[in-house]
Amino acid sequence: MPVYVALLRAVNVGGTGALPMAELKALCEEIGFADVKTYIQSGNVLFRSDSNEATVQKDLEAALARKMGKSPGVVLRSRQELEAIADSSPFPHAKPNYLLVNFLPEPAPGDALDKLVAPSGEEVHVAGKEIYVHYPDGSGRSKLKLPALKAATSRNLNTVRKLAEMAREMEEG
Repeated sequence: MPVYVALLRAVNVGGTGALPMAELKALCEEIGFADVKTYIQSGNVLFRSDSNEATVQKDLEAALARKMGKSPGVVLRSRQELEAIADSSPFPHAKPNYLLVNFLPEPAPGDALDKLVAPSGEEVHVAGKEIYVHYPDGSGRSKLKLPALKAATSRNLNTVRKLAEMAREMEEG
């Protein structure tokens, strides 16, 4: 049974979209996902399902919409995709917690960087359905502006690596 990693957008960030991970786990189990595990309080959930990716996406978004009033947005990735994303970091010099991978539901538009404003020396790289951003001074006070990130959900490189590791353990276990 395939392992899926679901990344929820705008959950438990800045006081909005509060969804305790225990409730997310229970919701996933209610809709038939197996071996459900969550990781940190920012909307990361791993599980098994016999359904295809499109069905998993639809079912999870519908369940979240019922629970929260609307779906926060869900991006699915496989272990292999997460490993490739972590291994393909275009900024090998960046501290992993200063490098955010922004996961998009579909490939970034060709003009994704056209309106980029990076006043603090942020570095940005578009790679298909991900946009990597290195924040040399951290993301907390950054004034980066990039409209293409509006639909994205972000995880730092440490989190991406940990989710890939957890998915590998599920596949091997």
